[in-house]
Amino acid sequence: MSICALGYLGVRSDRIDDWSQFASGLLGMQQVDRGGQCLSFRMDDRKQRFVVSNETGETLAFMGWEVEQSEDLEAYAARLDAANIAVNWGSTELADRRFVEKLLICHDPDGNCVELFYNPMIASDPFKPGRPISGFKTGPHGMGHAVLHVIDANQLLWFYRDLLDFKVSDYGLTPYPLYFFHVNGRHHSFAMIGTGRRGFHHFMVEFLNIDDVGQGYDLAQLEEDRVAFSLGRHTNDYMMSYYANTPSDFFIESGWGGREIDPATWEPQETFVGPSFWGHERLYLPEDSNTRLRLKEMRLATAREGKQTPLVPDCPWLFGELARPAGSRS
Repeated sequence: MSICALGYLGVRSDRIDDWSQFASGLLGMQQVDRGGQCLSFRMDDRKQRFVVSNETGETLAFMGWEVEQSEDLEAYAARLDAANIAVNWGSTELADRRFVEKLLICHDPDGNCVELFYNPMIASDPFKPGRPISGFKTGPHGMGHAVLHVIDANQLLWFYRDLLDFKVSDYGLTPYPLYFFHVNGRHHSFAMIGTGRRGFHHFMVEFLNIDDVGQGYDLAQLEEDRVAFSLGRHTNDYMMSYYANTPSDFFIESGWGGREIDPATWEPQETFVGPSFWGHERLYLPEDSNTRLRLKEMRLATAREGKQTPLVPDCPWLFGELARPAGSRS
């Protein structure tokens, strides 16, 4: 059995009009008219990737994780039940709202709602972005990644790693504990940050063209306090991105160029450098904030030590050669 991708996300917010403009106008998602007290958005050929429910709370409502086979749901249900994790099967009505064949529901030790589902529905009409973009990197990599605030990351490791089979990509212990997990070739689809509180930190969407990110960054800078992290590049997944303040109490990362790994051979490793090679200045924090100053010094130390993203040669012939079996290369 296997969880293979982050399929969808839902958040609670009573700022529906703000979310409509943010998700479609800035991110480029396609808003779909579903009626009722929620907004629904597409990112690709799936009928639904992101949902905003008209409720107070301004935080994560649920994470939807896709399984490969229908039988995987029964296997996970049995495993979770054996670990004394309450499991409920989603009703037909809920499955219809999620646009999936069937799903089960549980909660992690911090109370975050986790939905495991099988067989998402495909739309009959093509994806139409809310602003001109080349599209999002989804498919087998899922819709992106989700990151949670946690009080104690070690207490949640057993749930995601041991019960749900998430694989550790890497981790860091300074300046705060960080754990990154993969479920496919995306470097991480899930992460936990030991900030000492519970809640949703951010989710990431990856664009197909770096200009989609840059043009979104220009749009975000037109709004006061919209940019939360300046443009920068991460040290572990190599994502070039910026973070925006959403209408709710969390961020969204808009990125390009994320690292792909081979899950069959990847070995988890501890990282001792800061989260970014450059940029990602925490603009939402006061300039004299200890956290902001510490992270800035870590970036400068990374630069002094000459650490950079490995170069990717821009050569179609070489890419073709590297993709061929070793014995057949010219």
